[in-house]
Amino acid sequence: MSISARLPDYPVTSDLVTRLKSALEAGDEERVRALACTEVRPVDAVIELANDDWMKDPSAQLPPGVLLGDMDRLKPLMDQFFQDANVVFEIKKDEMEWQGKSSGTFGLSGLWTLEYKRELTTPLCIAAAHGHTACVRHLLGRGADPDASPGGRGALHEACLGGHTACARLLLQHRADADLLSAEGLAPLHLCRTAASLGCAQALLEHGASVRRAGGAGLDTPLHVAARHGLDEHALLYLGRGASVDARNGRGETALSVACGAARRPDEHARCLRLCALLLRGGAAADARDEDERSPLHKACGRARHDLARLLLRHGADVGALDYGGATPLACVLQTAACAREAAPHRTVQALLNHGSPTVWPDAFSKVLKTCAPAPTTVEVLFNSYPQLRVSESWKEVIPEEVFQVHQAFYQSLLALAHAPRSLQHLCRCAIRKVFGGKCFCLVPLLPLPPSLQDFLLLEPEGVLH
Repeated sequence: MSISARLPDYPVTSDLVTRLKSALEAGDEERVRALACTEVRPVDAVIELANDDWMKDPSAQLPPGVLLGDMDRLKPLMDQFFQDANVVFEIKKDEMEWQGKSSGTFGLSGLWTLEYKRELTTPLCIAAAHGHTACVRHLLGRGADPDASPGGRGALHEACLGGHTACARLLLQHRADADLLSAEGLAPLHLCRTAASLGCAQALLEHGASVRRAGGAGLDTPLHVAARHGLDEHALLYLGRGASVDARNGRGETALSVACGAARRPDEHARCLRLCALLLRGGAAADARDEDERSPLHKACGRARHDLARLLLRHGADVGALDYGGATPLACVLQTAACAREAAPHRTVQALLNHGSPTVWPDAFSKVLKTCAPAPTTVEVLFNSYPQLRVSESWKEVIPEEVFQVHQAFYQSLLALAHAPRSLQHLCRCAIRKVFGGKCFCLVPLLPLPPSLQDFLLLEPEGVLH
């Protein structure tokens, strides 16, 4: 039976736990330590301090300051009570999970019950998770097992997750397994998910960690993890150590695909762009498809990331690629335009059209208008890609009244074209764009024209239609 499946040696209703709760409520830490350290047998006994079942007593927690980071308390505590540095503690969890019960007790089919999770850990894992290097050193000196992982993650996993390089190096020096797998199938390198964990990643690789190991339910490699979290320095490190730039995870995604599809805060965009540029310089396929036939360009457009879209297009991404649902990158950005206005989705539409993207079927433009009405600049850029598009006065019905009022000048100019042809200037623009085709983005800037006319040819929005 696994440790996590054990019944508590001291259940919440026992005399010991009752006295322990009383000491906790009184704030008597000396009494708490005395009870926990002198009356508990064996040393790795499981004590049920918390149980949130409504039929049982309320929960209680040990003060974390008793063990964490305070060497003046930890040393005498270890010397007096905890001769075994690998003692296992049970930590309270408020999250519930389904747990299987023994078929020997409940029949051939066994029994599944919904219970609160029980998280088991060791002093070494706790110290490493909080970056208490001195405590980690002391515990290792007392014989703590650097690979012990009663709760599913070892101390090295915890150190990497917290970005505590000194703790990680100390554990590795004491022969911690650099490729130890957690209960979720993740190696420590998979848990280097923040910029602060770069030193941990370097230490792991120096001690032989595999840079190509796929782990977890998604079968991500460390490069996928770096891409998902926008860690360009980690990616550079992994590529320098032989990571496969086009390795696929369980969903058929490359690191570039993952990077383009991940949600980012605006302050992370520049770092993500550097990461994608790094991957492309390293030979990443700009048009690699995942299991849904979505390319990195589909995903960048789905996030309205015009900077990424331009980068991918410069590296040969297929502007007219279709995913399994028949959607093009242009369709992806149009679907998200209304809810991503702060990302200036019209810039992505411009980039696609200037690289030769197929437009929307003319008869379907009213559907685009319905979807993108709150983003009139996007509607304008797309509308101007047609030489002549039949406008119907009924289009006003698909524009929400409040949106029409806010952008009245633009939508009035649009509906006015139901009774008037497009301007000669616009028709000339379309003629030039037709000749240039998918090279508009590079040929228009070469024309001996003022910047304002070049912008006009490249579909820069003006706020009204002529």
